[in-house]
Amino acid sequence: MLVIKNIQDWLQAHASRESNSTLGFVPTMGALHKGHLSLVDRSHRENDTTIVSIFVNPTQFNDPKDLNGYPQTLEADLSSLENAGVDVVLLPDYNQVYPDDYRYKIIESEFSQKLCGASRPGHFDGVLTIVMKLLNIVQATHAYFGEKDYQQYVLIKEMAEAFFLRTRIVSCPTIREDDGLACSSRNARLKSEERALAPQFYKTLTQKLSMAARKSQLESLGFKVDYLEEFKNRRFGAVYLGKVRLIDNVAI
Repeated sequence: MLVIKNIQDWLQAHASRESNSTLGFVPTMGALHKGHLSLVDRSHRENDTTIVSIFVNPTQFNDPKDLNGYPQTLEADLSSLENAGVDVVLLPDYNQVYPDDYRYKIIESEFSQKLCGASRPGHFDGVLTIVMKLLNIVQATHAYFGEKDYQQYVLIKEMAEAFFLRTRIVSCPTIREDDGLACSSRNARLKSEERALAPQFYKTLTQKLSMAARKSQLESLGFKVDYLEEFKNRRFGAVYLGKVRLIDNVAI
């Protein structure tokens, strides 16, 4: 497995690749779990080469405390990626990715203002900007995103179409723990009693209840509800357990 920390080194390596070979890309912020590895597996099945990036993107955190608390597990992440057969890992730093210090950004003016965007101002500006940068750097044939972050996936897919990017954006099913909780790097921050309660979020989303009844049930269990909404033939939710914010969605 080749680990590249300098963007120019990757661009030179990419330029020497065979023109007819396919490249799959999985962008991550590290703290990898089996959801990320399912994206890697999909990329392996559909491409000649797979590259994974690890970059904790500060511009998508509207709360500095959330950024500071984000788990950093680089050594374990690299081991997992090597075991998964990843060909290249890209590890850029802030100054390489943001030579403009985030003066230039991508802004979407409609869907990004709903759901998670309504309570996390600027979040999707940071997401779309870093993904646009990484897609331009990697120049992959396919890029893979999990459906747990379905709003993010839709925005990225539509951005790629709007700017005529050549990379195909591919959605992959949400990977869940045995108890139904959607895999997330944030799960590691849950206290033991919170982790035991967390699967009730997904269970409540899938039950045949009114939206008001869902909210009431979650609150009675100890969740703080950020939002519960139905949109684009899906049911979306965001809740807090203690200091940890969890999101999930299901098809209607």
